[in-house]
Amino acid sequence: MTTQGERTPTPGEGQEGQAGQRFGGGAGAYWGRRLTARRVVGWTVVVGVVVAGGWIITRPTPGDFIPGLGPSSKDATKTPPVVGAPPPRTDPEALNVETYFPSQRLIEMGAYKGRRNGVRRGENCVEAQQDRGQELLKNSGCQAYLTVSFTGQDKPVLSSVTVLRFADQAAAVKAADALKAKPGALAFILPDANEAPAPAAGSAAKPGTEPRVEAVGHYVTVTSSRLPESPTHAPSAPASTPATPAASATAPTPEQVLDEATRAVSYSAGSQFVWM
Repeated sequence: MTTQGERTPTPGEGQEGQAGQRFGGGAGAYWGRRLTARRVVGWTVVVGVVVAGGWIITRPTPGDFIPGLGPSSKDATKTPPVVGAPPPRTDPEALNVETYFPSQRLIEMGAYKGRRNGVRRGENCVEAQQDRGQELLKNSGCQAYLTVSFTGQDKPVLSSVTVLRFADQAAAVKAADALKAKPGALAFILPDANEAPAPAAGSAAKPGTEPRVEAVGHYVTVTSSRLPESPTHAPSAPASTPATPAASATAPTPEQVLDEATRAVSYSAGSQFVWM
């Protein structure tokens, strides 16, 4: 029964009103009825799992290039060895190997594809000679040297290029002429950055191994290639599959493989100093 001016309550309004009074009414009533101790514990667990998962994903691994971005750790055993102190950072024309021959960049020219390996560098250019007792570069005005080894990726061939820096173009041309007159005067380095054994005195150079000497601005590049001495790298046809005449006619000779590699590495090295 109601009196005049009173509104008749709808079904369930009494309970809602009681709940609203208990928890503050309105939206507070909605959340108040559902915010229990069990739910508080559940949300705490969920938040803890998310935070822990984020820490696991972003936790830096020692050696990562960028911490937390996955398995990008650099394997030190795959880093090409470098012998010699780095050039001064204040020298704008320093022979920085990563500037001119990045370890991750291939040399690709024609059918040749080669990857950089060991490196030798320094400011005493006599160190680049095969015989350090000679005075070929002692008073030549050479300011620094950089010798880099390359390995063919598709063909078994090793290449070694030495870059010599001089004060001016005249000194570079004079040194290039002296190096052309004495083939093999500079050391050939192997993928492990060690120097290859010097050829026997009086022995003739193998076909295709003659060095290519180029004067480029005030720089000189000396490049040569050779086949690996290990029999496991020597190209050979399977014993059970004799080479056909057609295949023999199209396959490059060892001399062609060497010449192709020398030209590619020499061009790649010299092209970087054309405008310097």
